[in-house]
Order: sequence, then structure tokens, then C-alpha cells
Amino acid sequence: MEPLTYQSEPSLLPYQKVKIKLRNRELFGCVAEEVAQPEFKTLSILESMDECFSSQQYKSAKFIADYYFSSLGEALGLFIPFLDGEEGREKREEEITKGAEVGEIVLSKKQDEALAFLRQHKVSLLFGDTGSGKTEIYMKYFSEILQDEKRVLFLMPEISLTPQMQIRLEKFFGEMVVMWHSKLTKKQKIKNLEAIYDGSAKIIAGPRSALFLPIKDLGLIIVDEEHDESYKSSSRPRYQARDMAIYTASQLKIPVVLGSATPSLTSYAKFPHFRLKGGHFGAKRNVVFEPHKEEITPLIEHSVAQMSKQGDQGMVFIPTRANFKYLICDACGFTYECPFCSVGMSVHRNTRTVQCHYCNYSEAIPQKCPKCSHGDLVSSRLGTAEATSYFKEHYSHIAVEQFDRDVITTQNKLKSALKRFNDGKTDLLVGTQMLSKGHDYHDVTLAVVLGLDNILNMSDYRAREKALSLLIQIAGRSGRKKEALVLVQSFNEDFFAPYIEYYEQFLKEEMLFREGMYPPYKKLCRVLFAHKYAEKARDEMEQMQARLAGLGTVVVVGAGVAPIERIAGKYRFQILLRADKSTDIIRAVRSCKTELAEIDMDPVEFN
Repeated sequence: MEPLTYQSEPSLLPYQKVKIKLRNRELFGCVAEEVAQPEFKTLSILESMDECFSSQQYKSAKFIADYYFSSLGEALGLFIPFLDGEEGREKREEEITKGAEVGEIVLSKKQDEALAFLRQHKVSLLFGDTGSGKTEIYMKYFSEILQDEKRVLFLMPEISLTPQMQIRLEKFFGEMVVMWHSKLTKKQKIKNLEAIYDGSAKIIAGPRSALFLPIKDLGLIIVDEEHDESYKSSSRPRYQARDMAIYTASQLKIPVVLGSATPSLTSYAKFPHFRLKGGHFGAKRNVVFEPHKEEITPLIEHSVAQMSKQGDQGMVFIPTRANFKYLICDACGFTYECPFCSVGMSVHRNTRTVQCHYCNYSEAIPQKCPKCSHGDLVSSRLGTAEATSYFKEHYSHIAVEQFDRDVITTQNKLKSALKRFNDGKTDLLVGTQMLSKGHDYHDVTLAVVLGLDNILNMSDYRAREKALSLLIQIAGRSGRKKEALVLVQSFNEDFFAPYIEYYEQFLKEEMLFREGMYPPYKKLCRVLFAHKYAEKARDEMEQMQARLAGLGTVVVVGAGVAPIERIAGKYRFQILLRADKSTDIIRAVRSCKTELAEIDMDPVEFN
């Protein structure tokens, strides 16, 4: 939508938030600029608010709108504006700064070298093994920034990381730390936002939404676990928070640090990095591969029993929630699918339903095959709930907990589950990728990884990187105090085994594989078409494909039915584009875009 013209008697500030009337609806808007009175009649602004976007926020919003193909209003909607009269808060901020005391953070010689490296670069990558002390380096850097009377933004990929990180940060920085995420109550958000406005919040930590907070005097941005796909928004605006952090830092002329034990190939290839090997924990990890389909085997059971006998703790990773991923007829092979999506339904026995994890449709578990009427529906692809039930039933003396989004639905539940595990009240955690998200588990001597081959075999050019990264991240949660066993259920030992301790070698070899075809050497764009009528979606895809073919500036890698053909009753088609530069893609898409086309620049999801 193009900017609209309104009139106002009182003078307004640039980028001030206002209330307007549009098609009989009252909406919020932002003053883009002051213009001469036009010849046509204009409506008056209903109300001016005591909030104002900064010029940097407005510029970032324009970049998001242009690069990620959203409206400026959608992009501005990501940001929380500043308050008017910020100068009146200066005294309060000075008082807070003077009274702040920071705990002592002592680094090793290698950590000091890493920090010196980070100081020398505007954008840098801290490539540190799990347990190598990345967080201590961050915190030492934080203390230096605070001494310069600047503030810090610490980004984490998911809310699930915030409880333990909050404890670690508050241990050294006390009340100067403020967390920001979607699970905060309205009252908590108001309180934390006030601390950000008045300057008492010196370290602001949270997932990608924290990037859009009104933080004055920002001096450093940290993007932890920078490889994580959670930094990419799956809805419009489809921005990549890691890249936006780099863009924001360049606008403010401040440093940004990317950190990971398994950095993305893109970051490894583009930015200077410091390699921090090893860790504070000297315990050994023994990796054992079991070539087997995805299920609980006697070897897994024996390993869990041994872990329990020794009084240790363990974790079992399964990529699928619920009891089972699919129901399949044992007579005709029919897969029971969601009526609105072309995906199999997941079995949830606790609610006696099958559920679609795409549109959330659910119904009672069917008793017979709807296609042949006489076959039995059998379960396929083990899920976390089924595995949890199995261990509880067969090992009643072991305290087992399910650790996924079906169970961990609130921040309090997350904190409680982690506390029980860290206090030794839980022996075995069975969960999804939440297990790999950087938590510190000090007494884990067993890590079981199932379903890795499903990730490795995905139709995604990053499938190898994603599968290996996940394995290393989960393995890294074990063996921190005592020798640990990492049990990997996979038919692809030949691929995984050489790289578990040598991820950098994998990155170097993967660079050769991607050169000339995939990021970071090429730019990709996914164009998605969805409509309740398949013919409509297909026609629009073919129209845009024909227009793009005539340009010659971009390559149409593929076009056709999306891997998941239907979601929420809409049929889906897609085009995948490749070019040397993002500007080539942007120009091509703008000149050829059809009404239904949904643009995903730098996609990370291809299904």
C-alpha cells in the first residue's frame, strides 16, 4: 500500500505514531513525511500518540519492506517505538549507571584471545565448541560495553533458552538484565518496557522480537546459536533476524558477534571467525551408531538401564511430537491424511485424537481404514509421547519427562521442567529439537538420537548441514562431568562419523559442494502460490514463470506443486529462483509478481 495523506493542525514529529480513520476503521499509522496540502480532500488525524519511531527504526522497516516483500506497515508493526521526551529520563539513567555493580568475570588465555579478536571486527563469528565458554566471553564483552555507558542486545533463537541464560546473566549483572519474549504477561511486558525506556535495562535478552525494541545507546549485538532456523520468520514479513541484526549494527556503527558451535556455512564463509576448540569439561564422549529404523531397540533399552543403574541422567531425541507421526492401513497401504492438508495426521493418545501439525485440525482416532474399510490402521514414525509412555511403562523406577511443545506450553512449565532435570528429579528427558537449544545439563551421560536419517534425506540443499549440526548440538549436551555415550540410530554412519569432532572440516568440504549453485555463493528466492482452487494457484504460477523466463537475469531452478501440496484447504505451487545478486531477484520479482505470489527471500524452508 502506498502512503496515504492526512491533515493535522498541530505540528507532528517525523515517524510519530498516530491514530487515523481508514474505511470506517480506526487504525494506528506512522508519519512518513510532511507534504504540501494536496488538491483533493483529506481526513484529519484523529489522535497523535506519545510514541515515535526513530529514524533508524524507520530506515530498517523500509529495508525489510523492500527486501522481504512486505508492506511498510507490516514492517513497522514489528517495531516498538520510542517515547517522546526521552531527554527527561537522562538523570534517572545516570543514577542507574553509577549504582550498577558487575560481578567479576575471569577468562582463560584462549578466551581472552577470542575476545580480542571480536573487538577488532565489526562483524565476527565466535566458532566455539559446546562447553568452550562462549557465554563467559559474551559477558566479559558486555561488561566492557557497560563501562562505556552503552547497552547490549543479546539475541537467542528461542524462548526455551531464556530461563537458564537469565540466571547466568543475572548472577553477574543483577537487575540490569531484562528478558523480552512472547510468553511474558502483559504486566511483565509493561514493566520490562519501562526498564528499557528509563535506561535501567542495560542488557536486553530474548528471541528475534527483541531486535525491534526501542533501545537507546546500543553498543553491541550478540546473536547466539546463529545457525538456528528460528531466526527466520515463517510469516510476512519473512525477515531473517540474524541478517537484520547485522544490518542494524551497520546502521548504528556498532559491533555484532555471531556465535555457535555449529555455525551456518553462510556465516562461516562470509565473516572472520575465531575458532574456540575444546571445553571446560574433560569428559570423553563415545559415539556408537546403530543401523536401524526409527524405534526403541534393545540397545537403547540396555543403555537407558545402565544409565539409571549408575544414577546418571540421559536424553532421547526424536524429531516427531505426539505418539506416532502417521497411521497407515496394513491392508491397502493408505496413509490417513488431514482433510485440509496433504500430510499425515499425528496420533495423540492422551486426547484420543489424530491431529494435523500444520493446520491444527483434529478428530477422533479412526478405527478402520476409510479407503478399504477392512484393514487395520497401524502406527508409523515414533513420536515423543509414545517413547515417553514406553519408558514409563517398562522402567517405572526411572523418572521420565516429555520435553516438547505439546507439554512445554508456558514459560513456567519450561522453567519447572529444566529445574527438575537439573535438580536430579528427572532421570530421562524425551524431546524434540528443544533438547538441542543450548541448555546446560551437567549430569547427562547418555544421549540417544533417533530419526536423523529423515532430516538427512530431506529435499533441501542444507539437509547435510542441518542433520550434522543437530547431532553435534545434542551430543554436546552430554559428557560435561562424566564419560558419556552418544547412541545414534542411523544408516549413514559413513557420513556422520568423520565430522562429529571436526565440523569445520565439513564446512570446508561443503563449500566446494555449494560453489556456483547455492548460498552463500548464490541468492535464492522461493515464490509460493496458494488458493482454494488448484487451477487458480497453478495459473498464477505459470504466468509468473513465463514472465521470469523472458528476463534472463534470474534462473528458474524449478516450478510446480509444492512438496506439501495442500495446507489448510489451500492448494500450493511454488517457483524457486536463483541469481548472483539479491538485487537481480528483487528487480525480477517486482516486475513479474502476480497477485497471489508470496515472496520468501533467502528461504530456509522448502516444504
